[in-house]
Amino acid sequence: MGSRRDFLKISALTSAAMISPSLSAFSFAGKRKGTKPLMISTWNHGFGSNEAGWEILKEGGSALDAVEAGVRVPEADPKERSVGYGGLPDRDGKVTLDACIMNHDYECGAVAALENIMHPISVARLVMEKTPHAMLVGEGAKTFALKEGFKEENLLTERSKKDWEEWLKKSEYKPVINIENHDTIGALAIDAKGHIAGACTTSGAAYKMHGRVGDSPLIGAGLFVDGEIGAACATGLGEAVIRTAGSAMVVEHMRMGKSPVEACEIAVKRIMDTHKTRMENLQVGFLAINKNGEYGGYSIRNGFNYAIVDTENGNRMEDAQFKMEW
Repeated sequence: MGSRRDFLKISALTSAAMISPSLSAFSFAGKRKGTKPLMISTWNHGFGSNEAGWEILKEGGSALDAVEAGVRVPEADPKERSVGYGGLPDRDGKVTLDACIMNHDYECGAVAALENIMHPISVARLVMEKTPHAMLVGEGAKTFALKEGFKEENLLTERSKKDWEEWLKKSEYKPVINIENHDTIGALAIDAKGHIAGACTTSGAAYKMHGRVGDSPLIGAGLFVDGEIGAACATGLGEAVIRTAGSAMVVEHMRMGKSPVEACEIAVKRIMDTHKTRMENLQVGFLAINKNGEYGGYSIRNGFNYAIVDTENGNRMEDAQFKMEW
């Protein structure tokens, strides 16, 4: 029979777990593992992204090709109001796009504040493969895209234009993630060779200041890949992710032995700790996969979901774990 001290110690640990469903209580129960190859993408539009990426992965194609092909789907969909064509404009009525891509070997490319080019993710890949740089922005990115054969076209749909004109009547900038828009699409994949890649693309926060760039095209913030460990991507308020180098933090905690869900939760908690006086309407979520095929997501608030596809269970939607309700 144990001592009173042992009993009190066990009781305290149990009570703490019941009161605070954090790392020890919540994350281990949420550990999930898919069969390789696999692909995971943020939000409902991740379902279509996964379908395109899976066509490549199931035939033995590369994770890099899969994530690029996957996120090109919402980039070209005028019904998606927060990615590419059809995205809501900035306060000046201009649709500006950000994207980045990264492979298992630390090679990466990005574009930011890109206008009038349908597929920024493909431009980002060419930045990676054809230039000595990691990022091109604004007119420079556009000039490079046109030189590489991309077509210049208007990305502001009539629907988005009308919404912008309605917004101008009050001109209030109050981003409410999950409600105002689903901001980013991030995609992570492991291919049959075990190589990992990630992609992230967005039209950014609706009605932002012209020239604003969020976390999505920033390696280490919106996306990070380490071929020996795993990968992570972010969604939500970009400024909060940038301040904490969120996706790089997730991967580093996986390097230290945390599961994807645990690592995402740690990054979310760090953001909450550094935004204690700025929590109103704040939403940030992370997705992560590791080399073993374990995956998961975690967000500040409920409402963040993602699509996951693999050989065993096909393409399906899952809800991320979260810290608090709206």
